[in-house]
Amino acid sequence: MSAQAVSSSQDYSASTRMTVSFRLILALYLIIPLCVLLQLFDGWFWHNFLKENLPSNTGHFLLYQILFGTPHILASAILLCSHGDYFKLYKPRLFRMTLALAVVFGIGSLYLPYYALYVGVAAWTVLHVLKQQHGLARGVCRLPSPHFYLLLGLSVAAGLLIYIGIFLNARLTPEQTGWITLAAGNLCVLLALGTLYSQRFVASAFGKWFLWSNTLLVLSSYYLFVQQYYFLAILGPRLVHDTTAYFFYVTHDYNRHHKQPQNWLYRQAKSWHVHCFVVLPALSFGLAFVLQTYGDQLINLITNYWFGVEIRKAVTLGLLGYFGLMHYYTESFTWKQDSPYRRYISFSK
Repeated sequence: MSAQAVSSSQDYSASTRMTVSFRLILALYLIIPLCVLLQLFDGWFWHNFLKENLPSNTGHFLLYQILFGTPHILASAILLCSHGDYFKLYKPRLFRMTLALAVVFGIGSLYLPYYALYVGVAAWTVLHVLKQQHGLARGVCRLPSPHFYLLLGLSVAAGLLIYIGIFLNARLTPEQTGWITLAAGNLCVLLALGTLYSQRFVASAFGKWFLWSNTLLVLSSYYLFVQQYYFLAILGPRLVHDTTAYFFYVTHDYNRHHKQPQNWLYRQAKSWHVHCFVVLPALSFGLAFVLQTYGDQLINLITNYWFGVEIRKAVTLGLLGYFGLMHYYTESFTWKQDSPYRRYISFSK
């Protein structure tokens, strides 16, 4: 993000003082060569120490859950719910989606196979992660719609297979893993060729860097997946996606609240002399730590005491799962061009 001297006011028509920097977002993609270098050095010099000691599934690494995924999902929910005008505007949609999720995962789970639900959620996750980055790149690259959707579709299809190959690895037979690897590899080749063809529509060198960065995000994940560095394969897309989201959240809140706090959260933060840059990241990371570390234990204590029943993973799977799916849903419309969120967002190169 970078600061620009433009006018500011407290209503929705205000020009923003802070911008989201495309260069800063592009810099996040440096995680790609970093992860590949770690894998290479591990084989060359470290005798596969990382391969043997990094978790094969990020869900098995509590620190990862506290740092990635959960915090930005909670930050999104806090941003939406702490602003009364946003919550009032989107409340009907939130209610309908909550009802739909209850039907699908409540009633649907009685009839639909586990793997059908799992793949559905995985596909939504991959689409959410990659569509955010491709959407930003489209603003820089100005790709025609057919090329944009071609690259997005190939990225999501390959990404979904990689996701399944990683997170269901223990349940897949060697033959199934082989088919997934082959199919994902073919999609990655098509993605690389599609990017090579599409770059001719991108006028600037900066735009081409952005275009290829999203492609390399998928290709590097595939390479690390094949090398069985599953943690590193997930780390790149996760870090790029989550940090990009925080750039938007913090920019929005700074531009709306830095002159005069507009809601209870930022009024309280101002009374405690907490800078508005810090409020949302600190609150979301703090909540993620508490919920991931103590949430399930607390719920079990309460339900055991009152009802003599233990509910397994009520917070880490139930509550945070709900927030995650709602996040995928709300982020699909809250940041669109005509949304009130975007009145506090502008971009700089």
